[in-house]
Amino acid sequence: MRVVFDHWKYIFKNLWFVLPFAIMPSIFLALSVDFEGVYFLARKFFRADFDLEYVEILRAWSFFRFDSVLGAVYSVLAIVCIVIFSSLLLAFVEKHMRIGKRTLSGVFSQFGAHIWSFIGITLLFTAVYELWAVVLSAVLFAVAAIGSRGFACFLFVFVSLVFMGVLLFLISICYLWLPCMQITGFRAYGAFLYSYRLSLRARWRLILSMLITYAPCFLLTVGFSFTPVALARIVAFVMFVFAYLSFCVRMESLYFEMDKLDREDLLRSYREL
Repeated sequence: MRVVFDHWKYIFKNLWFVLPFAIMPSIFLALSVDFEGVYFLARKFFRADFDLEYVEILRAWSFFRFDSVLGAVYSVLAIVCIVIFSSLLLAFVEKHMRIGKRTLSGVFSQFGAHIWSFIGITLLFTAVYELWAVVLSAVLFAVAAIGSRGFACFLFVFVSLVFMGVLLFLISICYLWLPCMQITGFRAYGAFLYSYRLSLRARWRLILSMLITYAPCFLLTVGFSFTPVALARIVAFVMFVFAYLSFCVRMESLYFEMDKLDREDLLRSYREL
């Protein structure tokens, strides 16, 4: 179960060192959630009222807000912040795990060296998620047209769960790609092949780890969509802080484990006991 829980140990042990990297991405991620769209779809579902338009379903699932121009700007800024701060966070964590030092020296030079890789993979993850949301919304729109309300409710839940499993599976395929390029210096294609082989050893444990982390996030998002938007965004900010740190730190800790690299942060802690 190291894949599932080991990165959480690292996060809480080094929280004050990694937390600053998560503030800006989490602010704009929280602002990117269309809580009105989530509330509308959730209310319709709980009332078994499936008189829905396709756009109403897509609003609840899409990463991009399109209820307002400002909402769309928040979504774009979230992507920009993810690129910048993920590059810095992964460089910081990789240095700490490699040599045991929690300092910023060398982190910004890593940022310049790998920024294009971070841009490319962030856009890839965003495109995969958005395509997933478009297809899921289309399938749910078809489900909403079913005459039987009970059967439609069942299919609504079943289809959503299946698609969530597919999304986690797709993420697991590329999950170690970025740390592999960062640590090995391989080019994109070679790093993808190598990271894919590494991830095969822990694919289902990785999917379980992501499920344990993000299923509560999904439930919180739906639940707090019924509260005032200001409260929902505060809860979403806290939620995204830990979800974001989990996603990034797990990349490094899993790569070190799968590639059988010594973690100097653990060795140093052992020596200091």
